[in-house]
Amino acid sequence: MRNELLLLRSGALELELSPSIGGAISRFEYMAADRPAAILRKCHSPLGKVLDAASFPLVPFVNRVRGGAFEFRGQTVRLAPNMAGDPSPLHGQGWLAEWTVEHAEVENAELLYRHSAGEWPWEYEARQHFVLTDGALDLRLTCRNLSADTMPCGLGQHPYFNCAPGTRLQTQVGHAWTVDQHVLPVAKVPATGRHDLADRLICGQDLDNGFDGWSGEAMICDPDWPFDLVMSSPQARFFQIYSPAGGGIFVAEPVTHANAAMNAPPTDWPALGLRLLEPGETMTLDMRIEVRTKG
Repeated sequence: MRNELLLLRSGALELELSPSIGGAISRFEYMAADRPAAILRKCHSPLGKVLDAASFPLVPFVNRVRGGAFEFRGQTVRLAPNMAGDPSPLHGQGWLAEWTVEHAEVENAELLYRHSAGEWPWEYEARQHFVLTDGALDLRLTCRNLSADTMPCGLGQHPYFNCAPGTRLQTQVGHAWTVDQHVLPVAKVPATGRHDLADRLICGQDLDNGFDGWSGEAMICDPDWPFDLVMSSPQARFFQIYSPAGGGIFVAEPVTHANAAMNAPPTDWPALGLRLLEPGETMTLDMRIEVRTKG
């Protein structure tokens, strides 16, 4: 597998992509006059594996499929585990695949991944379009059903943020799902107490939970950073937070459906955010990370 790097620049922002490693972002930095400041977590360059990336795409589903199986229109779809130590496959196929560069310029690029039907019995095409401006990254992820049959679909992004004791997350959500030891949903509860995201310290919180009723915008700030970040996604009604107890990083995922949604009865899929794509139909998820410099 090639391990090419693709570098975009605009103003004080630099974005490095690793197309062959899951179509991932391997670096996103604010190039301050004195020293660079990481916007997403800094990782090895060149990137060796996708779980060390700064961010990667989730397509054609997000988070877990319980036990690697779900029922759809009289068919049992079985998926093999795709992460060591986790019996439930997660995040689809795109994050583990090699993407190709469709085009690249100084401030924008497009990556492509085509999936042939296999254990996921639908053919589809995914694209990521990156546009870097002086103050923001705009990223559009699309998935087009290329098969002759209806395909369930969901999209997300998986950005990792650095964090320290003073890092705060400010956003609005409606409910949270508690999870079991396999990070699978157990019960839907009000987003209060330990699940309150309205204005909280986010580092080292021992959270790995999904939320619904997301407002579509989150502010991330730290008194030691030279900027505040505003992440937004108009199509994402669901939000996933991973904040390990050890601190250092956290993940804030804009996603279009709930964790393990495909294991619910299909009549519940619309409420849980799952889309059904007809042959030739496309769905889209936009994510914007705005960098608001201080001073």
